[in-house]
Amino acid sequence: MLTLRRAEERGHFDFGWLDTRHTFSFGEYSDPAYNRFRSLRVINEDVVAPGQGFGTHGHKDMEILTWVLQGGLEHQDSLGTKGIIRPGEAQVMSAGTGIRHSEYNASKTEPVHFMQIWMLPETRALKPRYDQVAFPDDRFRNTWGLIASRTGAEGSVVIFQDLKIHVARLDVGVQLALDLDPLRFGWLHVAKGSVLANGQTLKVGDALAMEAESRLELKADDASEVLFFDLE
Repeated sequence: MLTLRRAEERGHFDFGWLDTRHTFSFGEYSDPAYNRFRSLRVINEDVVAPGQGFGTHGHKDMEILTWVLQGGLEHQDSLGTKGIIRPGEAQVMSAGTGIRHSEYNASKTEPVHFMQIWMLPETRALKPRYDQVAFPDDRFRNTWGLIASRTGAEGSVVIFQDLKIHVARLDVGVQLALDLDPLRFGWLHVAKGSVLANGQTLKVGDALAMEAESRLELKADDASEVLFFDLE
Protein backbone atom coordinates (compact mmCIF):
# COMPACT_ATOMS: atom_id res chain seq x y z
CA MET A 1 0.00 0.00 0.00
CA LEU A 2 1.26 3.44 -0.97
CA THR A 3 0.17 6.74 0.64
CA LEU A 4 1.26 10.11 -0.73
CA ARG A 5 2.18 13.01 1.55
CA ARG A 6 2.40 16.10 -0.67
CA ALA A 7 4.87 18.89 0.06
CA GLU A 8 2.20 21.58 0.07
CA GLU A 9 0.23 19.72 2.74
CA ARG A 10 3.02 20.10 5.29
CA GLY A 11 2.98 22.68 8.04
CA HIS A 12 4.77 25.88 6.93
CA PHE A 13 6.00 28.85 8.91
CA ASP A 14 8.19 31.75 7.75
CA PHE A 15 9.69 33.71 10.64
CA GLY A 16 12.05 35.74 8.47
CA TRP A 17 15.22 34.22 9.89
CA LEU A 18 13.72 30.70 9.60
CA ASP A 19 11.62 29.18 6.81
CA THR A 20 10.45 25.79 8.08
CA ARG A 21 8.25 22.98 6.81
CA HIS A 22 6.93 20.15 9.01
CA THR A 23 6.01 16.75 7.61
CA PHE A 24 4.57 15.69 10.98
CA SER A 25 2.90 17.59 13.84
CA PHE A 26 5.45 19.86 15.46
CA GLY A 27 5.24 22.96 17.65
CA GLU A 28 2.24 25.05 16.60
CA TYR A 29 1.47 22.75 13.67
CA SER A 30 -0.88 19.88 14.42
CA ASP A 31 -2.23 17.26 12.01
CA PRO A 32 -3.80 14.22 13.73
CA ALA A 33 -3.32 12.18 10.55
CA TYR A 34 0.42 12.88 10.59
CA ASN A 35 1.62 12.86 14.18
CA ARG A 36 4.29 10.32 13.26
CA PHE A 37 4.97 7.27 11.09
CA ARG A 38 6.03 4.25 13.16
CA SER A 39 9.11 5.42 15.13
CA LEU A 40 9.62 8.39 12.77
CA ARG A 41 8.38 11.41 14.73
CA VAL A 42 9.71 14.56 12.99
CA ILE A 43 10.93 15.52 9.53
CA ASN A 44 11.52 19.27 9.49
CA GLU A 45 12.98 20.98 6.44
CA ASP A 46 14.61 24.23 7.58
CA VAL A 47 16.24 27.16 5.80
CA VAL A 48 18.05 29.47 8.22
CA ALA A 49 19.20 32.94 7.24
CA PRO A 50 22.91 33.92 7.38
CA GLY A 51 24.21 34.35 10.91
CA GLN A 52 20.93 33.21 12.47
CA GLY A 53 19.95 30.06 14.32
CA PHE A 54 18.43 28.25 17.26
CA GLY A 55 19.68 29.33 20.68
CA THR A 56 20.48 26.84 23.40
CA HIS A 57 17.54 24.55 24.12
CA GLY A 58 16.98 21.07 25.50
CA HIS A 59 15.74 17.64 24.39
CA LYS A 60 15.00 14.35 26.16
CA ASP A 61 14.32 10.77 25.02
CA MET A 62 14.69 11.34 21.29
CA GLU A 63 17.10 10.25 18.57
CA ILE A 64 17.85 13.36 16.48
CA LEU A 65 19.60 13.24 13.10
CA THR A 66 20.63 16.29 11.09
CA TRP A 67 21.25 16.08 7.33
CA VAL A 68 22.47 19.25 5.59
CA LEU A 69 21.44 19.85 1.98
CA GLN A 70 23.28 23.15 1.41
CA GLY A 71 25.62 25.31 3.48
CA GLY A 72 26.98 24.63 6.95
CA LEU A 73 25.29 24.29 10.34
CA GLU A 74 27.31 25.06 13.47
CA HIS A 75 26.49 22.86 16.47
CA GLN A 76 27.41 23.17 20.14
CA ASP A 77 26.07 21.08 23.02
CA SER A 78 26.24 20.36 26.74
CA LEU A 79 28.51 17.35 26.12
CA GLY A 80 31.23 19.78 25.03
CA THR A 81 30.85 18.99 21.35
CA LYS A 82 31.33 21.81 18.84
CA GLY A 83 31.60 21.66 15.07
CA ILE A 84 30.07 22.33 11.66
CA ILE A 85 27.84 19.91 9.77
CA ARG A 86 28.06 20.07 5.97
CA PRO A 87 26.44 18.18 3.07
CA GLY A 88 27.46 14.53 3.07
CA GLU A 89 27.79 14.40 6.87
CA ALA A 90 25.30 12.69 9.17
CA GLN A 91 25.10 14.06 12.70
CA VAL A 92 23.17 12.29 15.44
CA MET A 93 22.32 13.03 19.05
CA SER A 94 20.76 10.62 21.52
CA ALA A 95 19.03 13.08 23.83
CA GLY A 96 18.32 10.38 26.43
CA THR A 97 18.19 11.72 29.98
CA GLY A 98 18.72 15.25 28.65
CA ILE A 99 20.95 17.27 26.37
CA ARG A 100 21.13 20.97 25.55
CA HIS A 101 22.44 22.35 22.28
CA SER A 102 22.41 25.28 19.87
CA GLU A 103 22.42 25.34 16.06
CA TYR A 104 23.45 28.34 13.96
CA ASN A 105 24.10 29.02 10.33
CA ALA A 106 27.88 28.89 10.01
CA SER A 107 27.84 31.51 7.23
CA LYS A 108 27.29 35.26 7.54
CA THR A 109 26.41 35.56 3.83
CA GLU A 110 24.61 32.38 2.66
CA PRO A 111 21.57 30.48 4.01
CA VAL A 112 21.83 26.92 5.35
CA HIS A 113 19.28 24.35 4.20
CA PHE A 114 18.95 21.18 6.23
CA MET A 115 16.64 18.44 7.43
CA GLN A 116 16.23 17.58 11.08
CA ILE A 117 14.79 14.15 11.76
CA TRP A 118 13.56 12.89 15.12
CA MET A 119 12.99 9.23 15.93
CA LEU A 120 11.57 7.67 19.07
CA PRO A 121 14.24 5.60 20.85
CA GLU A 122 13.64 1.96 21.65
CA THR A 123 14.72 2.64 25.26
CA ARG A 124 14.10 5.71 27.40
CA ALA A 125 16.62 7.41 29.71
CA LEU A 126 19.65 6.59 27.56
CA LYS A 127 22.97 8.24 28.26
CA PRO A 128 23.22 11.37 26.06
CA ARG A 129 25.49 10.82 23.06
CA TYR A 130 26.80 12.65 19.98
CA ASP A 131 28.25 11.31 16.74
CA GLN A 132 29.05 12.72 13.32
CA VAL A 133 30.24 10.86 10.23
CA ALA A 134 31.46 12.34 6.93
CA PHE A 135 30.83 10.14 3.89
CA PRO A 136 32.81 10.25 0.62
CA ASP A 137 31.19 12.10 -2.29
CA ASP A 138 30.68 8.93 -4.33
CA ARG A 139 28.84 7.17 -1.47
CA PHE A 140 25.43 8.28 -2.80
CA ARG A 141 26.04 8.87 -6.52
CA ASN A 142 23.36 6.87 -8.36
CA THR A 143 23.31 4.27 -5.58
CA TRP A 144 21.99 3.80 -2.06
CA GLY A 145 24.22 4.78 0.83
CA LEU A 146 23.36 3.87 4.42
CA ILE A 147 23.75 6.89 6.72
CA ALA A 148 22.08 5.63 9.93
CA SER A 149 21.22 2.24 11.42
CA ARG A 150 20.81 0.37 14.70
CA THR A 151 24.07 -1.53 14.17
CA GLY A 152 26.27 1.15 12.59
CA ALA A 153 26.55 -1.00 9.44
CA GLU A 154 28.67 0.32 6.56
CA GLY A 155 30.08 3.07 8.77
CA SER A 156 26.66 4.65 9.37
CA VAL A 157 25.86 6.56 12.54
CA VAL A 158 24.10 4.53 15.24
CA ILE A 159 20.42 5.16 15.99
CA PHE A 160 18.95 3.43 19.04
CA GLN A 161 15.92 2.21 17.14
CA ASP A 162 15.23 -0.61 14.65
CA LEU A 163 15.52 1.40 11.45
CA LYS A 164 17.80 2.18 8.53
CA ILE A 165 18.13 5.48 6.68
CA HIS A 166 19.37 5.33 3.09
CA VAL A 167 20.30 8.27 0.86
CA ALA A 168 20.67 8.34 -2.94
CA ARG A 169 21.68 11.20 -5.24
CA LEU A 170 20.47 10.49 -8.75
CA ASP A 171 21.39 11.98 -12.10
CA VAL A 172 18.59 12.69 -14.57
CA GLY A 173 17.13 9.48 -16.00
CA VAL A 174 18.89 7.12 -13.59
CA GLN A 175 16.84 4.17 -12.32
CA LEU A 176 17.46 2.63 -8.92
CA ALA A 177 15.74 -0.13 -6.95
CA LEU A 178 15.76 -1.38 -3.38
CA ASP A 179 14.38 -4.74 -2.20
CA LEU A 180 12.13 -4.39 0.84
CA ASP A 181 10.84 -6.65 3.59
CA PRO A 182 7.03 -6.56 3.14
CA LEU A 183 6.62 -7.06 6.91
CA ARG A 184 8.34 -3.72 7.54
CA PHE A 185 7.39 -0.14 6.63
CA GLY A 186 9.00 2.46 4.40
CA TRP A 187 8.98 6.24 4.12
CA LEU A 188 10.50 7.93 1.06
CA HIS A 189 11.24 11.67 1.20
CA VAL A 190 12.35 13.71 -1.81
CA ALA A 191 14.87 16.30 -0.61
CA LYS A 192 15.82 17.61 -4.07
CA GLY A 193 14.52 17.21 -7.61
CA SER A 194 11.70 14.89 -8.64
CA VAL A 195 11.37 11.13 -9.10
CA LEU A 196 8.97 8.44 -10.24
CA ALA A 197 8.57 6.03 -7.30
CA ASN A 198 6.58 2.82 -7.77
CA GLY A 199 4.47 4.59 -10.37
CA GLN A 200 3.94 7.76 -8.29
CA THR A 201 5.40 11.11 -9.38
CA LEU A 202 7.06 12.87 -6.44
CA LYS A 203 8.52 16.36 -6.47
CA VAL A 204 10.76 18.06 -3.93
CA GLY A 205 9.25 17.89 -0.44
CA ASP A 206 6.85 15.07 -1.32
CA ALA A 207 6.88 11.80 0.60
CA LEU A 208 5.58 8.28 0.07
CA ALA A 209 4.55 5.96 2.91
CA MET A 210 4.92 2.27 2.07
CA GLU A 211 3.29 -0.73 3.75
CA ALA A 212 3.46 -4.40 2.67
CA GLU A 213 5.66 -3.48 -0.31
CA SER A 214 8.49 -5.76 -1.46
CA ARG A 215 10.37 -3.36 -3.72
CA LEU A 216 11.03 0.33 -4.23
CA GLU A 217 11.72 1.37 -7.82
CA LEU A 218 12.87 4.90 -8.64
CA LYS A 219 13.52 6.86 -11.80
CA ALA A 220 14.92 10.39 -11.54
CA ASP A 221 13.06 12.97 -13.62
CA ASP A 222 15.58 15.63 -12.49
CA ALA A 223 18.85 15.57 -10.60
CA SER A 224 17.50 14.39 -7.24
CA GLU A 225 18.33 13.51 -3.66
CA VAL A 226 16.08 11.13 -1.73
CA LEU A 227 16.01 9.67 1.77
CA PHE A 228 14.43 6.28 2.46
CA PHE A 229 13.52 5.12 5.96
CA ASP A 230 13.22 1.37 6.54
CA LEU A 231 11.16 1.01 9.73
CA GLU A 232 9.87 -1.73 12.00
